Amino acid sequence: NLMLQATIFLGAALLFVPLGKRFGIATVLGYLITGLILGPSGLDVAGDAESLLHFSEFGVVMLLFIIGLELQPSRLWALRRSIFVLGGLQVGLTGTLLMGLLHHFFALQLDTAFIVGFGLALSSTAFVLQILTEKQQLSSTHGREAFTILLFQDIAVIPLLAVIPFLSGVREQSYDLLYFGKVFAVFAGLIFASRYVVRPFFKFVASSGASELLTAVALFIVMGVSILMGQIGLSMALGAFLTGVLLADSEYRHELEASIEPFKGLLLGLFFMSVGMLTDVKLILAKPIFIIGCALALMFIKFAVIAAIAKVSGNRWPTSIRLGVTLAQGGEFAFVLFSVATAQNVLRPELANTLNLVVTISMALTP
Repeated sequence: NLMLQATIFLGAALLFVPLGKRFGIATVLGYLITGLILGPSGLDVAGDAESLLHFSEFGVVMLLFIIGLELQPSRLWALRRSIFVLGGLQVGLTGTLLMGLLHHFFALQLDTAFIVGFGLALSSTAFVLQILTEKQQLSSTHGREAFTILLFQDIAVIPLLAVIPFLSGVREQSYDLLYFGKVFAVFAGLIFASRYVVRPFFKFVASSGASELLTAVALFIVMGVSILMGQIGLSMALGAFLTGVLLADSEYRHELEASIEPFKGLLLGLFFMSVGMLTDVKLILAKPIFIIGCALALMFIKFAVIAAIAKVSGNRWPTSIRLGVTLAQGGEFAFVLFSVATAQNVLRPELANTLNLVVTISMALTP
């Protein structure tokens, strides 16, 4: 039953993730390994991993809401060159190069090659920031530039998620003037509500002195906007991200972030565990040279492109090389994109499994 499943997941995460940390394994990889152990490739106690994946994707929605809260307009403006020039070049060049190689050498259709190429172009925000912090390199030149590139990658996820339904050929929604009128009305409503409804309402709830209600307000905002976006056929993640941006200069930003953070962390952990459950270990046993070779090729291509961009941008070679090494791996948002693309029939499940393994190995090799 549900209580038993929840107990198994919590117990496994509490055991394997800290154990992995002792051996230098990052938290994200710890969750993936926990999923592998619980899934069909291991003890097979997972239950319905597909349903679990769809539920845990709400953790991604919360992550994008928190990213939005971090993007204050003044901060964006101060870092505009690094974010939009370095980040834009990295995602654009790496994604296009990988898309072309996949289309040419693996005969993937252009829509599939687009999602795979740009999904693999993204690096791991959680992974890289954790490594830079542990090595006390976050304030170094390559650390600061890695942070700004990761920030652009986090923003780039939004249009990539939004474009998947169009690539899938699904035409459930008629994109007429009435539809675009609804979309415009929702966005205008979000802008109005963030300033004239949410802030006074937050102040009203805060005045009650019941701290648990602040958490309830934060969850209500994220869930309400996500449902609203779903009703008009747009990405829930897009709605959460935009709401976060609109509330970024609110005096309650820190309270919102603190309230959402634990739920985000647990649901993201559940998301990575469900990705691990759906990963077919038999694939790597059947084609070890191919999969490990693909992971190494991905890391080399990303390293070369990022180091070249950093050098052209005026960095010295040692800094450029460190930046290339830091961001050479695949990232957690690749799992998100591939799982959504599989659900929308843009990716075949067996291809998604192979890609998940390639990304996981590239992350494991980064330290």
